[in-house]
Amino acid sequence: MVKTEEKQKIIKAHKVHDTDTGSSEVQIALFSEEISRLTDHLKKHDKDNHSRRGLLKMVSRRKRLLDYLNQTDKKRYTAVVKKLGLRK
Repeated sequence: MVKTEEKQKIIKAHKVHDTDTGSSEVQIALFSEEISRLTDHLKKHDKDNHSRRGLLKMVSRRKRLLDYLNQTDKKRYTAVVKKLGLRK
């Protein structure tokens, strides 16, 4: 789980407007942080299949959000991908 202070930092870094807490960019950034944390956890605990299932669900949700953002606004999509370093 991402702590509240870290979550606020991520939201502040990726928000579109002042009161933004749930835009696609913010959600993608939060999922990316949680995915990286779970990936590190699974490197240590390779038999934790419950966490692995949660990781796969998060990756799927992030992919859906990225697809949605790609269809609706290409500029925002490329900015988020570049900022988070997702696609190579």
